[in-house]
Amino acid sequence: MWLGAHVGISEGLDVAAQTGRRIGCESIQIFSKSPQMWAGPSIPEPAAAAFRRAVAAEGLRAPSIHHGYLANLASPKKATLKRSRVAFLDELTRAELLGVQNLIFHPGASLDGGPEAGVATLVESLDGAFRAVPDGRVRVLLENSAGQGTSIGSTFEQLAEVLGRLAEPARAGIAIDTCHLFASGVDFRTESDYGAMVDRLAAAVDLRAVGAFHLNDAKADLGSHLDRHENIGKGKIGTDGFRHFVNDPRWAEVPGYLETPLTEDDYAAYIADLATLRELLSSPSEAPARRAGRGRRPTA
Repeated sequence: MWLGAHVGISEGLDVAAQTGRRIGCESIQIFSKSPQMWAGPSIPEPAAAAFRRAVAAEGLRAPSIHHGYLANLASPKKATLKRSRVAFLDELTRAELLGVQNLIFHPGASLDGGPEAGVATLVESLDGAFRAVPDGRVRVLLENSAGQGTSIGSTFEQLAEVLGRLAEPARAGIAIDTCHLFASGVDFRTESDYGAMVDRLAAAVDLRAVGAFHLNDAKADLGSHLDRHENIGKGKIGTDGFRHFVNDPRWAEVPGYLETPLTEDDYAAYIADLATLRELLSSPSEAPARRAGRGRRPTA
């Protein structure tokens, strides 16, 4: 796994890439604008080019943009849905300009429209965005949810349903947040539980659909449906759950981004969390079952 983190862009897009490498990232995730804004200032081509050069110069792999928090591509409310689709198309266009590999987003919530209608609306939203950006290179990744309220995507099966109904399924995939996964009720802390989780994932989707991980420990208990991130090894998941992920060769070329709590001491918490994850790599014999079975990641 390419270990990295979500880094800020306040000092410049190119500086974000440099910061990522400085703190020990092999890959980075960024916001392309404030996550609390429907629309942000346009990105000048020189700034985009500087970012692309910095990513290459720092040797970063599979950079990603995380979409903002306001959009709901599954909303039954016409005004919200229209605004969300405009925001998503803008973000996808920005991602293409910056040359990132992935655009990660929250699938949204069906609210009072019901899950079936929510999934259908989400599929329509993504199909529309793909038509508006033909031949796009960026893959959009649906992030699994913690199962709170009417949020879409708390199960592998529901994420698979969305992917399977898209007109261009190759342009989409999933991002797995470990905190969300745990909060949704999926335990993966033991070797057997991790193996069962991957088998369930593989039964739902081709494992090549997994385009990124968010590596976050969880403050809340298993099945709490609470999205509360904690630093690696300090939450309810503990280091063993992460040992399974980082040592699994099926994820060798998949980025894993920290979104763990930061302190006022710059990125010191990220540096510590990355060190913890890399220490786990020293014990591959304790990694999960990577033998035959449905959970094997295809090589082609």
